[in-house]
Amino acid sequence: MADTLGSRIGEFRKRKGITQDQLAEHIGVSSQAVSKWENDLSCPDISSLPQLADYFNVSVDELLRGEKSKVVQVVSEGERKDFNKMLLKVSVDSEEGDIVRVNLPLGLVKVALEIGTQLPQISGNDALKNIDFQAILLMAENGVIGKIVEVKSANGDNVEVVIE
Repeated sequence: MADTLGSRIGEFRKRKGITQDQLAEHIGVSSQAVSKWENDLSCPDISSLPQLADYFNVSVDELLRGEKSKVVQVVSEGERKDFNKMLLKVSVDSEEGDIVRVNLPLGLVKVALEIGTQLPQISGNDALKNIDFQAILLMAENGVIGKIVEVKSANGDNVEVVIE
């Protein structure tokens, strides 16, 4: 993703397959304003940022900083990434000092679960034993993305599961 707000707006607009004129009409500004944004000659009015973020189906944080939010959201069918290009990110920091970071393509996780294969990094960890990965796959197939599990246990274990 690009490094400036203007280049991110241009990238999001192109991904959506629309012209500067179409974006301008939707936001209620001139096409010259959109052109200036994309060329970093000016910035959108602060009141336009939530409207731009909603239109591009991103968070305001992602729009401004270029960082994906870990907030859970449901992406419409036409806006979804290819399921096989999505990642399941699992992060565990145990009280004993164990650190587990697993980033797996969802397609691989689906196949592994279908054939009954255990994923050793996941199945061997007590903090993850009660997580229903079939349910996580179902959520991902239905457009859910973001941090879907966050557990901070009383004994000091921290677990996060993110669909990206």
